[in-house]
Amino acid sequence: MTNVSRPSLCALVPIYNEEIFLERSVLGLIDTSIFDQIILINDCSTDNSEIVIRKLADNHSEIEHLKTDKNSGKGSALSQSKKLIKTSHVVIHDADLEYSPSDIHSMFEVSKNNSNSLILGSRFIGNKERKNIYLRTKLANKYMSLFFSFVNNYRVSDVATCYKLMPTKFFLKYNFSERGFSIEIEMLSKFLKYNPSIIEVPISYTGRTYSEGKKIKTMDGFQYLFNTIKYRFLN
Repeated sequence: MTNVSRPSLCALVPIYNEEIFLERSVLGLIDTSIFDQIILINDCSTDNSEIVIRKLADNHSEIEHLKTDKNSGKGSALSQSKKLIKTSHVVIHDADLEYSPSDIHSMFEVSKNNSNSLILGSRFIGNKERKNIYLRTKLANKYMSLFFSFVNNYRVSDVATCYKLMPTKFFLKYNFSERGFSIEIEMLSKFLKYNPSIIEVPISYTGRTYSEGKKIKTMDGFQYLFNTIKYRFLN
């Protein structure tokens, strides 16, 4: 990571078969005008995502991209981006349209005065517009967050949220072993050991259906619970 005199931000975008939403999602990041760098990580998509990625990279100088050797999941894809990061802070942005890039702006503003904290975009605080397709998913997220908060003795309202903005020095320091969605739990757990300061900012949310490509499954929820214990006491 290069030394910078001002806060700078990189978006890490893991991608697997998101050709339908990908271009609009990434252009939304660019429209915020807050990113020095956007890294698109193609986790061996089998659709036309790679074509979309190359088009975006050709047209926007802030975009860099890489392709994994094999499809290994969100966590693995994010870990492979470390070698490219040049900014003081990173934020994770899923390639679908469930999250609004405009919310990252307010998260980054909070980060400027709390540079060593993790800024978490929460779908359960504030009055932002939210559309939850599956009630069971919303309730599961609430339960997992309560369980995580109890185990770690630290209140976090939305552990499954994608939007986590953090110091790059933390992201580079730790090795993340989770390959799938459970990296959300691993990352939060390890950050609390690095610096017990997580600041939550309200964000909006528009859930999508499984027919539209939603990927998280019931088994991921059980892994969240198991890994809450694992990373609190064993790692």
